[in-house]
Amino acid sequence: MNDINLKLTEQLTDLISMAAVKLPDDLMKRLYEMKENETNPKVSAIYDSMLENQKMAVELGKPNCQDTGIIQCFVKAGSSSPFLASLEKCLREAAYQATKQVPLRPNVVAPFDETNDGTNVGYGVPFVEWDIVPEDDKIELDIYLAGGGCSLAGKSAVLMPSAGYKGVAEFVFDTVCDRAVNACPPMVVGVGIGACITTATKLSKKALLRTIGTRNSKPEIAEFEELLFDGINKLNIGPQGLGGKETAIGVSVEAMARHPASLGVSVSIGCWVHRHAKAIIDKNGNVTVLSHTN
Repeated sequence: MNDINLKLTEQLTDLISMAAVKLPDDLMKRLYEMKENETNPKVSAIYDSMLENQKMAVELGKPNCQDTGIIQCFVKAGSSSPFLASLEKCLREAAYQATKQVPLRPNVVAPFDETNDGTNVGYGVPFVEWDIVPEDDKIELDIYLAGGGCSLAGKSAVLMPSAGYKGVAEFVFDTVCDRAVNACPPMVVGVGIGACITTATKLSKKALLRTIGTRNSKPEIAEFEELLFDGINKLNIGPQGLGGKETAIGVSVEAMARHPASLGVSVSIGCWVHRHAKAIIDKNGNVTVLSHTN
């Protein structure tokens, strides 16, 4: 690696390490809000434990959950960025270094032979999803530490078009009710509506990483988000599945135009320890963190 890529790798190592230890600002703000909204003393005590867990993680510089996940990276890269060719190599090395630095639990097992070399780097991991932005020289990067319980709770399908958006809503509620308790609620819910399983799943993960509390720019989708958010919060699942006024930290929906003969839908779920970080990489390799302050 040349000096500029070494510098970038060091900063990406710190970004991954931070994501494993410190929750993003929007998530912390919402958790405090949910704690204040809760009227059941026993449920409120669970929020106290969660917030204390996060405080101790930051003070000790240790992961806020023993399952530090599989590293997934979502890249929105300017076509003029000088790091198009080297970014994946830098991310792989950063994952390796962060595993030792934090340390991260070694979660990556090879397909079929199930071997684990303890590095959190393997065939296709870190996973990197690319979007190219013409006539730009910066990179917007989302790092997501996808835990096993969260990934277990996800589900995708292609519905008959006659199911309509009511069918999409039913699919979301069925998934949340059936699987979400495995994802350590309260939860973040990302919903993708697409032309097939592939596109819907990709959109659901992008929805999962949106800033909590924001709404889709299309009014009809924003209204759908509000309806899902209100409905999930009436399920009485609550923190750790023990009941409570709220279950959803946030609900976001991303959608695309589709074929009229199919209706793809996907649900991605994040636990209360929704470990991700957003940053901008400029043309000089400087990393500016957007998701966390201090």
